[in-house]
Amino acid sequence: MARPDLNLLYTLDVLLAEGSVARAARRLRLSPSAMSRSLARLRKVTGDPLLVRAGRGMVVSPRAMALRDSVSQLVHAAEAALRPADTLDLGELDRTFTVRASEGFVENFGAKLLARIAKEAPGVRLHFLHKLDKTSGPLRDGSVDLETGVIDGAIGPEVRAQALFRDRFVGVVRAGHRLSKGRVTLTRYAAAAHVHVSRRDNETSHVDDALAALGLKREIATVVGGFSAALALARSSDLVATVHERHTGSLFAGMYSFVLPLPIPEFTVSLLWHPRLDGDPAHRWLRGCVRDVCAMT
Repeated sequence: MARPDLNLLYTLDVLLAEGSVARAARRLRLSPSAMSRSLARLRKVTGDPLLVRAGRGMVVSPRAMALRDSVSQLVHAAEAALRPADTLDLGELDRTFTVRASEGFVENFGAKLLARIAKEAPGVRLHFLHKLDKTSGPLRDGSVDLETGVIDGAIGPEVRAQALFRDRFVGVVRAGHRLSKGRVTLTRYAAAAHVHVSRRDNETSHVDDALAALGLKREIATVVGGFSAALALARSSDLVATVHERHTGSLFAGMYSFVLPLPIPEFTVSLLWHPRLDGDPAHRWLRGCVRDVCAMT
């Protein structure tokens, strides 16, 4: 049996990442006809169409979808194996890392992380992206290097994860608010006016579900997209903000916080990355920086 041409793996990886013969050709610096011939060879080798025309564009086949992650990992592993094993020189490192995280993470940990990086590797820059969803696509396609979040079903099974810290929901009100005096009971908490944090215009949360299970419902006066906006409103009004304690600890200084009178369990915030970056020395160093900053904050 003839050995397959392993060069086709790299071509297949680019094709599946781009989803277009024309874009893949430009990325590989090949002519469209040469790219089409490579696709024909791949179709013959795999016994699958891989890319199928749909209107003016092309879509990947189910087999191609199943192959995408494994092919990407094989290509990156081969590149890592053939790369010179140079010692990481942080002083000479010139690189931009893209980190996708919630605004609360950036506001609470970002400054200390940047200070740590500036001290050790002044040529490194961080590009923080706001996390609007939990899909693993940006990690998979390489547009994001690191991500923070709570692991759930939306996270791809191939994604690496390491726990950073435990967090919990707390209520926060302005100094002098009536909830800052006396015990905060379920009835008092639910009866107050609330500012609700939602990234997807979702009117319910774990808090609302826990209240509903007890036959209660809180009054949501307004909805905002992030913790900082919720805390800003609570600081200058009688609204109650329900936020993640460690994510927002530096943002509610001078305000009154309290443990929720609800049976909502703590949750783990993790650091997420794609396995192709496991062996990247610079990426390993950055992961260590994030872990250290979160541990001391």
